Amino acid sequence: MKKVLLSIFALAAYVNVNAQCNDLFISEYVEGSGNNKAIEIYNPSNSPIALNNLYRLIRYSNGQSEVAGNLTPNAPINLGTHVIGAHTAWVIVLDQRNPAGTGQTVPVVAALQAVADTFLCPDYSISYAMYFNGNDALALQKTPDGGTTWNEVDIFAQIGDAGMAGLDGTGGWNSIFPYDNAMYESAWTYNHTLIRHKDVLGGVTVNPNPFDVSQQWDSLPVNSFDSLRTHTCNCPTNLGVKEIDNNVSVQVFPNPVSNGFFTVSSTEAIIRTDVYNVVGEKVLAKEGNKMSTKIVIETGSLSKGIYFVKTLFDKNKSTTVKLIIQ
Repeated sequence: MKKVLLSIFALAAYVNVNAQCNDLFISEYVEGSGNNKAIEIYNPSNSPIALNNLYRLIRYSNGQSEVAGNLTPNAPINLGTHVIGAHTAWVIVLDQRNPAGTGQTVPVVAALQAVADTFLCPDYSISYAMYFNGNDALALQKTPDGGTTWNEVDIFAQIGDAGMAGLDGTGGWNSIFPYDNAMYESAWTYNHTLIRHKDVLGGVTVNPNPFDVSQQWDSLPVNSFDSLRTHTCNCPTNLGVKEIDNNVSVQVFPNPVSNGFFTVSSTEAIIRTDVYNVVGEKVLAKEGNKMSTKIVIETGSLSKGIYFVKTLFDKNKSTTVKLIIQ
């Protein structure tokens, strides 16, 4: 009976995890200086998710108080038709790139532009969804019927509440209750980068009240961009590339790759190295000479993203390492 109960609990836990790891959520939030604003969207599932104009990002300015009984968002922005690969992070950056821009059009810094997968909201008068400050709530929504109805996929902060308010119009949320307006500069959502905890397996679909940032987010200093385009999540992976530990040590350098090639070094002679994308498709392969413990792989034909490098050795041994191409 004990073994049966343990099996039931294990099955229930597996079903619960996979039920959560099935749709997009916000994995990183960048509220930097000037126009340095970015949102990272993560696909925790084992299959690619096509946006197909079914997803949008909306901003509730200053928490957006209720108007005539409705919470009205500020010019929602459709996320387009991009396909986000399994277990892949996709980065949206505010579209201000004119080097001569000033004030409201000051350009996003080069380091943040370099990690963008797409740029949105170039014209503030059309949509200012990406011009968020620390006291703005955000929501990722999805439509099941092509745009008549929109359902919450993930909510960041609290819609209908601006947390603590600063004298200069800024402010936001942290983990201090009740909010102390005199301490608004300590708001986590203001002048910080926030990264979702790895044990978060899906979005928040019910408006949190109150919003305690520390429950799901880690905080980094203002203008921290290094962790964008990657995300660690405890959702189970099954990408068609099995990682087999046969006590063969493998190093991939550099990783991330930004110069068009990387080197695989191992403790045993390399027979072949295969590179797979996040949906398990082999995109590169190179034979070793069966004598050398190093092999160089050129990545010029690959787009930015996450890949898996599978290195094969004698006696059917292999090791798989995750690779990031910038």
